[in-house]
Amino acid sequence: MTPSTRTVRRASAAGLALAACITASPAMAASGTAPMTGPAPAVAPATTAAGLSGQAPRPGPGSGPGAGLDRYYRQHLTWGSCVTGPDDTTGQDLDKAGVQCADVTVPLDYADPGGRTITVAMSRLRATDTRHRIGAILLNNGGPGGTAVESPPHIREAMKGVGARYDIVGFDPRFVGRSTPLDCGWPTGMFFRSAGPGRAGFDRQVAFQKGLADKCRATNASVLPHVTTRNTARDMDVIRGTLGERKISYLGYSYGTYLGTVYSQMFPGRYDRMVLDGAIAPDDYGPLLMRDSLRENERALADWADWAAARHGTYHLGRTRAQVLATVDRVAGAAARRPLTVGTGADTFRLDDSHIPLLAFMMLSDDTDATRSEFGEVVSVLSEAAKGHSTRLSPGFAGALRAVLTDEGSQVGSVQTAILCGDRAAPRDPETYWRDIERDRAAHPLFGPLTDNILPCAFWDRPREEPTRVSHDAPALIVGATGDPRTTYRSTLKLHGQLPSSKLITLEGANRHALYGEYGNTCVDDQVNRYLATGRLPANDRTCVKRTGRQG
Repeated sequence: MTPSTRTVRRASAAGLALAACITASPAMAASGTAPMTGPAPAVAPATTAAGLSGQAPRPGPGSGPGAGLDRYYRQHLTWGSCVTGPDDTTGQDLDKAGVQCADVTVPLDYADPGGRTITVAMSRLRATDTRHRIGAILLNNGGPGGTAVESPPHIREAMKGVGARYDIVGFDPRFVGRSTPLDCGWPTGMFFRSAGPGRAGFDRQVAFQKGLADKCRATNASVLPHVTTRNTARDMDVIRGTLGERKISYLGYSYGTYLGTVYSQMFPGRYDRMVLDGAIAPDDYGPLLMRDSLRENERALADWADWAAARHGTYHLGRTRAQVLATVDRVAGAAARRPLTVGTGADTFRLDDSHIPLLAFMMLSDDTDATRSEFGEVVSVLSEAAKGHSTRLSPGFAGALRAVLTDEGSQVGSVQTAILCGDRAAPRDPETYWRDIERDRAAHPLFGPLTDNILPCAFWDRPREEPTRVSHDAPALIVGATGDPRTTYRSTLKLHGQLPSSKLITLEGANRHALYGEYGNTCVDDQVNRYLATGRLPANDRTCVKRTGRQG
């Protein structure tokens, strides 16, 4: 993932959006989705009148002050240093930037506000232009499971002059990052894998994915039902209340656009300016969300192959697009015959046919020269390994492999999966996935067995709440790139159509996920900042064009 550290997290996490996002992400196939069962939402959506009252609304079972949520909305936050220990360089950097941190207490289960509580970590960079202060803006970087405590300084820079007029508030959603943790004790940081070229590989994946789900159930059964986007939206409204804001503005990337849309539906009248960047329609979000992105990822791979072919002298992958793609296919075929050994010493990894498509997929959410160069170096290493040669890994490549393939990334993978599986049920019959893999294999041999593969959600307990549907309008500013390989532009257009008062900024010609403040497109950034400054959406949808050079 270099754009910023946050973008790298999104891309890595998003082997999926997912983000990403698994990085949050592309559309979920509607067919074959198992129906969801469970009680009605524990917390009723708030009314617009309550949101405009000027008092911290207290939504809850039965609604009203007697519902038991008063103490959460009225709690006093203790703001102080962001440093959690001597090795916390992120906290040290935040302190130097003038950011303060606090923990907000929220109920684990909003239907039982008197029961167990958890904490959600927050950071705040106060407005410096207090005379013209607009309010607070809340940040989410996608994932699902992405952190944002570290983000206020970067977002203030992206906001340019208007940044001084906001309190910029980052938070790590429940069980993410510095919030109350969740860790299933996985041997891997990500469940996303390819089924490989045959039935034997798929059967291994069924056992692997079931094992991950069983481990989460054994270690966190009492918590998993409450790791959901709807509960994170409820936490957001508690944050709004503790900040003393009648309304809160919001900037969400990737999965964060789904979270923002959910908040707008559950708490109408409690948000001011809302920016949804790399947006996904709510009914496209769920465990199968990667399936609709095949076309975009293969286009991004082909465009990268053109780029690499023009740099054959550096990467030695082929002089034409076809030759570069043939090199990728040769690497995948070699890994299917025998795992490839890459690296040296403690950073030695064995990569099989379940891993190679994932590595390619993870590198395609950004089309800048920097990321394309990283991908070229990765494929060069894999190509040498496929020939039986010894290889050395860059620190970045080694770190990514540790995060994805070892228990070093267990906490990140655990909570990301818990959110994804907790929001919407997945098909439970393994044969459903196998049929989809076989259907798509001929046309999409590299990515079809990856995006169609079975996942832990097939073995997860069913969600307790129905997924959020768009039932009313929200005047948001939506941002999307036509070649987004994670949250597809088709899904972005769909959300725009579901929110008639929204306006859309389209970046043409970019295979890129997440734009504002990350990609360096002045047209996009200026449009967003104008909206954040004035609160007025553009009169019409706007189209920006990708620049050459730094943007790839």
